[in-house]
Amino acid sequence: MQIVRTVIWVLLLVGLLLFSIANWDPTVTVRIWDGIVVDTKIPAIVIVSFAIGFVPMWLYHRASKWRLNRKIASLENAARTAAATPVAMRQEHDEEPVNTEPDVRADPDTPLKPTTPEHIGPEATATEPTEADKPGPLFGSDEPKSDKPDSESESKA
Repeated sequence: MQIVRTVIWVLLLVGLLLFSIANWDPTVTVRIWDGIVVDTKIPAIVIVSFAIGFVPMWLYHRASKWRLNRKIASLENAARTAAATPVAMRQEHDEEPVNTEPDVRADPDTPLKPTTPEHIGPEATATEPTEADKPGPLFGSDEPKSDKPDSESESKA
């Protein structure tokens, strides 16, 4: 790419040199303002016109290239830092296994499953459940309903 750029610049300078040699003799009068008049050669006008068009665009190009190179360098540094930062390793040590079953002891309305201790025989567990061992109602209040009928049902009857 550098060789192509060099060849283009050399061709441009050779063309400018040939144009300057061919048009050197005539002098041109250029009026800049009302009071300012300049007598100059044609190649000088061409070179100044070229510079007026080329230099601002070249400066803009260099500024854009500098800004993008800074952005790329910033992103590369961020990526390099992220790659160099160690990730916290998971420590492997013996912990209690996580119980995934729901804890029935947390809900007081849920009856616990009876378990039989190994040192007691099956004849000791075959007893009739007492009133305290029976589960409560799932919905509604915990108070038992009274045997008294409602006043509305008596009036309708």
